[in-house]
Amino acid sequence: MTYLVTGQQMRELDRLTIERYGTPGRVLMERAGAGATAHLLGAFPQLLSDTRKTSVLVLAGKGNNGGDGFVMARLLRQRGLACEVVLAAKRADVSGDARRALLAFARGRGRITEVTRPDQLPLVEDKLRSCGLVVDALLGTGLNAPVRSLAAGLIALVNGSGRPVVAVDIPSGLDADRGQPLGDAVQARLTVTFGYPKLGLSQYPGLDYVGRLVVVDIGIAPEALATVRPTVGLLSPETVGRFVRPRQPDSHKGSFGHLLVVAGARGKSGAALLAASAGLRTGTGLVTLAGPESLVPVFSAAVLEAMTLGLPERADGSLRMAAGALRAALQARTAVAFGPGIGVSADTLKLTRWLLKNAELPLLIDADGLNCVASQPDMLREASQPVVLTPHPGEMARLTNTGSAEVQANRLECARAFATSFRCYVVLKGARTVIAAPDGWAWINPTGNSGMASGGMGDVLAGIIGGLLAQGYQPAEACQLGVFIHGRAGDLAAREIGPVGILARDVIDRLPRSLRALSASARPALRP
Repeated sequence: MTYLVTGQQMRELDRLTIERYGTPGRVLMERAGAGATAHLLGAFPQLLSDTRKTSVLVLAGKGNNGGDGFVMARLLRQRGLACEVVLAAKRADVSGDARRALLAFARGRGRITEVTRPDQLPLVEDKLRSCGLVVDALLGTGLNAPVRSLAAGLIALVNGSGRPVVAVDIPSGLDADRGQPLGDAVQARLTVTFGYPKLGLSQYPGLDYVGRLVVVDIGIAPEALATVRPTVGLLSPETVGRFVRPRQPDSHKGSFGHLLVVAGARGKSGAALLAASAGLRTGTGLVTLAGPESLVPVFSAAVLEAMTLGLPERADGSLRMAAGALRAALQARTAVAFGPGIGVSADTLKLTRWLLKNAELPLLIDADGLNCVASQPDMLREASQPVVLTPHPGEMARLTNTGSAEVQANRLECARAFATSFRCYVVLKGARTVIAAPDGWAWINPTGNSGMASGGMGDVLAGIIGGLLAQGYQPAEACQLGVFIHGRAGDLAAREIGPVGILARDVIDRLPRSLRALSASARPALRP
């Protein structure tokens, strides 16, 4: 697993590596600058094709981020490239390892221009016009307030220059933890980050500023990682693939669980059908689709491979609370997916509470089931089994009694706070879906695309995770694997039929291929 760290965690990893485990700071800085330079040259090979015509402008701050930039400037000059530095400070303000890097660049006759006032911005603008590429080493991960004055002016000039930008560690102006631009942020073509990727580089809107992200190993001590203990990971094919279980030759349908999907109401049968189909395509041995009695003929005709079960209903075609029927439906099942298309009523609220208290099986709650929970979130504390919630931002806002904008601005914190408070698993859907566990761990998913922004995708995910729970996967495994293959199946659909017009059933059809591809790339995961 690739760990994601906050800015403070990364600074602590640096400090421990230097002070406790004996790697000098200047060595870490040299490794960072050398790694960033190598990636810069690899990404822009034309720089070396004619060193007489191409120049690089490094914009450096007075801190260690600027020090990394000075190392890069020195190494680029050693490769024969014209490279100069604009220092957004006075030389005397640069100290420590950054000062050593500055002096090493200066000893090689490197040109440094101090810019300390906004009225000097036209000078920088002229330099930007004449360069071929910009290295952004202005502001690092410690930024915690909106950029103003000189820094804001420099960022605006860089973004308006039209020149490709390589950001050092993080695009200047970006919040390292939340990915929010603090006023404005540099729009990079390539971001080279050091040690471990920062949380803000793996979430929107930060991803819009990062460009292509690469990570340079600078030699952070393993003991430092064990001390800091980051609890957020970025999902990858290698680590998620290790969850995929091989199938024995003598397996039968009873070997792979029995998912009960409780879903649907008159006019909302599609959500139930998609969830059941997704559960089957994920490899569940048996799926029973339970819904209002009047919908059984629809269910039977649409999903031939699923069994059906009629439940008592009201005159309007919605589910009616009937404990006896629910208890019978749970017999011989191994997991329950509840909520798609059931509507919100007094009966469905009672159904939700009854399942939480009485279904001694892994339980996934989605869609209208979540809206029922939102009316009385404390009912989650009555659960007798692991519970997985799969809200979109609007549903998460109702669960937390906030607004969608607030949820979107704090996706990780919002999901993790709810999961730890109510001892459940939260899958907060959307671009870069967040998975949060009750023990405080969280994961961010990199798969999926904007073509999946269409009706029914959430019902598919509910069926996928429900099916994995039915097969015996632990909740954290089911959530990680389910979210990853859901997004990867969407990516396959986007490549094959285009990013516009993808339907939920297109994703369902590609789930077996998504699973098969993961099996070959598995490797053991890391967890401190």
